[in-house]
Amino acid sequence: MISLPALLDSALAARGGFFDERHESAFRLFNGFLEGFPALSIDIYARSVLLHNYAEAPADGQAAGAQRWVLEKLPWVRCILVKTRNGQSDSEKRGQITFGTTPDRKVKERGVWYAIDLTMNRDASLYLDTRNLRAWALGNLAGKTVLNTFAYTGSLGVAARAGGAARVVQLDRNRAFLNVAKTSYTLNGFPLDKKDFIAEDFFPVVSQLKRTGQTFDCAFLDPPFFAATSKGTVDLETGSTKLINKIRPLVNNDGWLAVINNALFVSGRDYLASLEALCADGYLSLEELIPVPEDSTGFPQTRVGSLPVDPAPFNHSTKIALLRVRRKPKVHPR
Repeated sequence: MISLPALLDSALAARGGFFDERHESAFRLFNGFLEGFPALSIDIYARSVLLHNYAEAPADGQAAGAQRWVLEKLPWVRCILVKTRNGQSDSEKRGQITFGTTPDRKVKERGVWYAIDLTMNRDASLYLDTRNLRAWALGNLAGKTVLNTFAYTGSLGVAARAGGAARVVQLDRNRAFLNVAKTSYTLNGFPLDKKDFIAEDFFPVVSQLKRTGQTFDCAFLDPPFFAATSKGTVDLETGSTKLINKIRPLVNNDGWLAVINNALFVSGRDYLASLEALCADGYLSLEELIPVPEDSTGFPQTRVGSLPVDPAPFNHSTKIALLRVRRKPKVHPR
């Protein structure tokens, strides 16, 4: 059996090109689930390192040993945090500082600043697996209007805004998450329009937008795999089609609908079949599958494990697709 330090050495060698000279970037340094040690993942956020301990018995996650390895191999690191999935307290689950003092509060990706708050919740406030979708938004939405639903900390909308989008509406139920998005705007010098940051439930807001006739050139749909409120239920294992149909009337003719399904036990083949079924009427077309970056999937030379359900033709359980929307022409009475 290969030791954890040897696995980490291999992961580090494969990711040499991800390190920037100023240490401002963010990427996954080690995906233990796919690179030989399922109890641990390691993320880089500027000069801060985040250790995710997923072990059922936290001591089995070897976070202390991983920290020693990080400090030996990356002497420029100034803060290390550990998020313990099965910790006994909320603070353990959100992340505790085990080295240094203050975690970094921003990272830079393709010239765009993203605000981060590494202990805000159990996630890390910036999803690394959607980096390529942010790159697409940065390069394809100049002059467009954009709706970012389930926005979390708004990174997809920030990328669209950085790419010259004319308007971006950020929608998330959690006001604290949207405040991080606002900080990203400030970091990049973008003007803030408070009405475009909507801290409300997805279902009534989408219904209200329909009633008022508001439409957009692009909509992002990146929901959690399951969530339930008094307003509606999100279930990506059984109800992704329902969500897409809910939002597609808000997209202009020839507009884009970017959809993400991160349900681990939904196969890529089944998800693709559901998208193809939606496209059968000719008013949606599947234009592109966007891959998850290799730092999140592991590299051919480092990949050891496999996902419990085959994501092919996607390359990860985070399955990202771009749909083109066609609208029926309006018939005007004589």
